[in-house]
Amino acid sequence: MPLKPLFLALSLTLATGAGAANLSEVYRSAQAYDATFASARAAYRAGQEAAAQGRAGLLPNVALDGNLRYNSLDSSLPGGDADYDSNGASVSAAQPLFRKQNWVQYAQSKEQVKIAARQFEVAEQDLILRVAQAYFDVLLSQDTIAFINAQKAAITEQLAAAKRNFEVGTATITDTHEAQARYDLALAQEIAERNTLAIRLRALEKIIGAPPGALDRLAEPVRLTPLAGNIEEWAGRAAEGNLQAEIQRIAKTIADQEVERNRAARYPTLDAVAGYSVNNNQAFGNLQVDTRTASVGLELHMPIYQGGLISSRVREAVANQERARHDLETAIRDASLQAREAYLNVSSGMARVRALEQALTSTQAQLDSTKLGLEAGVRTNLDVLNAEQQVLSARHDLAAARYAYLLSGLALKAAVGTLGPADLVEIDQHLQPVAAR
Repeated sequence: MPLKPLFLALSLTLATGAGAANLSEVYRSAQAYDATFASARAAYRAGQEAAAQGRAGLLPNVALDGNLRYNSLDSSLPGGDADYDSNGASVSAAQPLFRKQNWVQYAQSKEQVKIAARQFEVAEQDLILRVAQAYFDVLLSQDTIAFINAQKAAITEQLAAAKRNFEVGTATITDTHEAQARYDLALAQEIAERNTLAIRLRALEKIIGAPPGALDRLAEPVRLTPLAGNIEEWAGRAAEGNLQAEIQRIAKTIADQEVERNRAARYPTLDAVAGYSVNNNQAFGNLQVDTRTASVGLELHMPIYQGGLISSRVREAVANQERARHDLETAIRDASLQAREAYLNVSSGMARVRALEQALTSTQAQLDSTKLGLEAGVRTNLDVLNAEQQVLSARHDLAAARYAYLLSGLALKAAVGTLGPADLVEIDQHLQPVAAR
């Protein structure tokens, strides 16, 4: 098997086999399979060739030419008519000695290589975010189904108790109907969530290339790390390190160089040239002769007037330079805004997680108290069902808030340009296989 397909097969086996897969393993599988990322990788390889193409303008150009002809000569001289074959070959070389435009173009090509690298880094960050989003979407659906099943089990107990109490005459049929209605509603919620889970599994499969196996889950208790630094610090880091802003910064440099390159079209050019040619049976009057010609020297070209073309291109380059400056300013502002939004999402996300953890504790205590009240006859079966619904909602909201917090942290790091696979490894520290829970 070729090396590349073998690597792909091994990656998919590790990530989607019988064993559980953590976030980093799923990401490695996505690196090997995801078509969007593969396209970005190919674009990166193509972009690396810009430097070689720019350097070519500074290196010698060598050409080989040849010809083979049939000639028919009509001459007014006596005996001057002739039919004959001729052939020739020549080799020529030119080495640029001074071409200002070519030097500027070479500098631009090196900047274009930098852009290709940054664009590939953007694709890597995008893949990390897409993998994390798909991964946590699956976990949230699985958690929701587990919560619904727990609620169904509790409702089943309530339904059985309501039926027994009705049979012995200590409760009305209303309690049975209420419990049955809640059970049917939970069943409908489970059907809808299982459909959502199937869709989310297919979305993850699209990224990694195979049906995902068991995914590691958040370990309990979940210990989330508070965010370090203030919002202004993160906004400043984004202005300096955001990859899209960096791409625009490099584009501004290229635009500056483009002005210089077009102005350099007014400069003279100087090349060192050499050539050698062989021509056989060349016509000189009514004679056919063979010639050998060798030459070496310098060629100077000085542009004088090209109908205003150079001036127009300079004006165009200056306008594009101004556009690049504004695009850079927009990118920096967007990066700062993204960082601020992500920072606020992380900060509020942590506060929301803590509030929902307390809410879950409170709703669980309320449920326990309501069950005791039902046994004492001061609470109804409907009160218990409502309390159980509140516990389910709190569990679902808490799970969603935890995943949203982790995703917001990744988005914040992407905004400042530091997001990488190591950040997934850090999240893996909060995960554990399902069997270990």
